[in-house]
Amino acid sequence: MKQVFDAYTYQYLFGTLIFLVGVGYAAKQGYVSWKGKGLRNLCLMFGGLFFFAALQGYMQYAPMKEAAPGTFQGEWVRKKTIGTNLDYAIMVLYFAAILGIGTYFGRRQKTVKDFFFGGQRFSWWLITFSLIATTVGSYSFVKYSNKAFKFGLSSSQTYLNDWFYVPLFVFGWLPLLYFTRVTSVPEYFERRFGRSVRVWVSIYILIYLVGYVGINLFTMGKVLNALLGWDILFAAFVVAVISAIYVTAGGQTSVIMTDLFQGVMLLATGIIILLLGAWYLGGFDALWCHLPRGHRWAFANFNSDASFPGVGIFWQDGVANTGMFWFLHQGAMMRYMSARSVKEARKAAIVVPWVLMPIAACVVASGGWVARSLVHAGVLPQTVEPQEAFFIATEFLSRPGLFGLILAALTAALMSTVDTLITAVSAITVNDFYKPFFRPKAGEKELLRTARVSSVGATLTGIVLVPIFMTFESIYDAHGAFTAAVTPPLVVTLLFSVFWRRFTRKAALWTLVGGMVAILASLFYPQLIAPFAHGIPMADRGDGFLGGMNQFKYMRSLYGLIVSAGFGVLVTFLTRAEPKERQQGLVWGTVMEAIKRYKGSAGKEEEGRFVLAAARSKEDEEFSEGTGSLPVVDLSSTLAKEIDAKVGDLLYVSDRRGWLGGLLSTHAVVGELLQEESSLVILMGPTAYGRVVSPKRTQEAVKLQKLY
Repeated sequence: MKQVFDAYTYQYLFGTLIFLVGVGYAAKQGYVSWKGKGLRNLCLMFGGLFFFAALQGYMQYAPMKEAAPGTFQGEWVRKKTIGTNLDYAIMVLYFAAILGIGTYFGRRQKTVKDFFFGGQRFSWWLITFSLIATTVGSYSFVKYSNKAFKFGLSSSQTYLNDWFYVPLFVFGWLPLLYFTRVTSVPEYFERRFGRSVRVWVSIYILIYLVGYVGINLFTMGKVLNALLGWDILFAAFVVAVISAIYVTAGGQTSVIMTDLFQGVMLLATGIIILLLGAWYLGGFDALWCHLPRGHRWAFANFNSDASFPGVGIFWQDGVANTGMFWFLHQGAMMRYMSARSVKEARKAAIVVPWVLMPIAACVVASGGWVARSLVHAGVLPQTVEPQEAFFIATEFLSRPGLFGLILAALTAALMSTVDTLITAVSAITVNDFYKPFFRPKAGEKELLRTARVSSVGATLTGIVLVPIFMTFESIYDAHGAFTAAVTPPLVVTLLFSVFWRRFTRKAALWTLVGGMVAILASLFYPQLIAPFAHGIPMADRGDGFLGGMNQFKYMRSLYGLIVSAGFGVLVTFLTRAEPKERQQGLVWGTVMEAIKRYKGSAGKEEEGRFVLAAARSKEDEEFSEGTGSLPVVDLSSTLAKEIDAKVGDLLYVSDRRGWLGGLLSTHAVVGELLQEESSLVILMGPTAYGRVVSPKRTQEAVKLQKLY
């Protein structure tokens, strides 16, 4: 195939098309316009796109000086183990700290809603840190440092491609997701199309999540094998047990709080590695100049190298896998639904690609960049293996103890992804299989017990999958081949369901099942992908039953996206449209209906100012009739006037200490207005009062605001 575009122009051509579709939907709903908040949103969206386009364009095309290569002097022998006893003692202490944090913050989990969503009360900054720790998984340091050593900056540039999806997510899917209060992504599909579609989506997502658990455990097994010589399966088992303990005990609150701690460590360690490399070589300019110019490209070769083709990475990681993360990743969705309001969720969704994703792109690949610079400068020998570049460079630059902290941060990356995946698997197991098909009348205690049992089951299944992923040449290859084979039908089905009202139930089934069959066929007949391969040569077939997954492993995503979309479009026009009543609150442009169902009365996407009030407890307990099933509280008439609230309005009530991030808070619906009370007072039942007021602060005022 004749190459018309280079990797940069190709990705921004198709990526910008996705972006503009999202802006168009946002404009139709009034989220972006030429004045007021709409203009602010418009500038924010295009500002992000232009900034990253300019940044990556500079890396791709700007003339840059390159330092003269050095020659390694002396002898170098790979040690049997890497690190000292002090380093591993620090790792053990870290594991103990994680267990303590996770179980401590899980003590208040009494319901399935608390277990999976943490009570829907967290601030945007808690959600943001938790999301980045989840995004940068256990495989990230090793996986990206491997490719960074071989290809440079392009190894992690897909972290910056997330901006293509931001308008579609922030102004399309996120508000619908938040207000429908679905406990799992498959539940959305049942409301949209019926139970049959939900079952297929549930199976797909379970395969995706459990496979990811296996990839993460496999990665940590390889890490401990390289460091200590442990058997990969044994190492994976040890890590799995530790992850399962605090997730099983505390659920989503444990995950969010441990991820906050781990996210800080994770970002810090990548920065430390870059600082150490720059210090050793004599400054950042020296570190930068000792990266060969080809290693400073934003995007690698277009199609000449089948092991890392720019066009294949774009479709596999930048489109299919990124779409899966933003729209369907159960763990990420649970984070956003844990936010105290849709505004807070939007803040997190914008800060992640604007600020933390670029930092993460440097963090995950820092070991490989530094190792390549050290080799180019002649500090390390040319014989360094890419898969060990992170560990060798880090130990070389670190003193005993500091290397242990870095290893602990690597462990943090593992835990932060595995804990989310395990929790997500248990959510789908309980809400999409156990409750609807086996025990529709199961109580909270039984559902909690099932969630915890399924957490253990997900962990064990992940261990079983480790030997399968061991058959691939690298972690990057295993991850890319897996996601390219699983994600396309799901991504197409979700996007069509949300943004195409004409899309039908039968079309959804054909998209899912037809796409799955087509991808399975390509594993045995990879020639099917050749017309979509953009000239990428077909690799040799791997060993085993699924050996064909290694052939066109990245371009399989484009093949899957096109074939799945083809099924969806064709069957949609051959079938009758879905009733409009069934679409209300579930497709773009129907957010007001979603809000009405959530709170039990009409509303709109607005938030009032915070006001302080005295909190008092009342004996009676009442809950709203909306899908939120929220506690009902009473307000003094003075307080109601102060915040312009009436019966049926939605409130957010929290401890006044903002630095808690919403740990002590709840949503509630206004019940009675107390005319005889002249001061600012809120009366809460036992559930709401217990969530907001700690025993030692009964005399302190709480803060509240009116929502929607």
